[in-house]
Amino acid sequence: MEDDGVVGHEVAEGGVTEPDAGDFAEMALALHEEPDVEQTLERVVEYAQQATVCDDAGLMLLHGGGRIETAVATDPRVRKADELQTTLAEGPARLAVKNRATILVDDTAGDPRWPSWGPQAADLGLRSVLSVHLHTGNATLGTLNLYGHRPGMFDHDDVDVAEIFGRHASIALASAREEDGLRQAIGARHLIGLAQGILMERYGLDADRAFAVLRRYSRNSNVKLRVVAERVIATGRLPEEP
Repeated sequence: MEDDGVVGHEVAEGGVTEPDAGDFAEMALALHEEPDVEQTLERVVEYAQQATVCDDAGLMLLHGGGRIETAVATDPRVRKADELQTTLAEGPARLAVKNRATILVDDTAGDPRWPSWGPQAADLGLRSVLSVHLHTGNATLGTLNLYGHRPGMFDHDDVDVAEIFGRHASIALASAREEDGLRQAIGARHLIGLAQGILMERYGLDADRAFAVLRRYSRNSNVKLRVVAERVIATGRLPEEP
């Protein structure tokens, strides 16, 4: 993944480069400027690789019912390791969500917390892991997972950097989700308004009665109101109820 110049670095002792406050500010601004959730997720993982010493990175999102799944990954091995956490019901990302904390794994091959997941992750070549809990307030969004190909890749300085970055990423993700939701809601209202107008003209209904017809069809046919509106706009009339 190419460096687009957003993230500069200060050279720390021993030649290790670390992002400074200005770098984080630029990253945060760039994340907020992404047009939708999908591109925000891609940027989160891209910047995570630039901001830390990780070899691979992935982002898992929490869904309804406590289900957590991979949204973005830099390598197929990351997706496989994430899937194993779900199938085996153990792993650092699951623990990060449960404990609402950052989880550091020095060596997956011998970590006693995950007797099944750890050795299989090690077989994939993922030996070090840093899982950062992503959240806003009390709402968990998911986890940012950083992977190293050798044991002991991450130290407490890496944890500090990853957690700072995780806070910026959490805010950007929450904002992107809210904006997407607003766009969808506005789009749905516009479609419903157009469908109401079609029904009013075709059947001589007023606005309230046209909306009631749309809502009744939605309930009786178990189809979302937005979809019903799209069908009316496409055909010029209300489809026959099943």
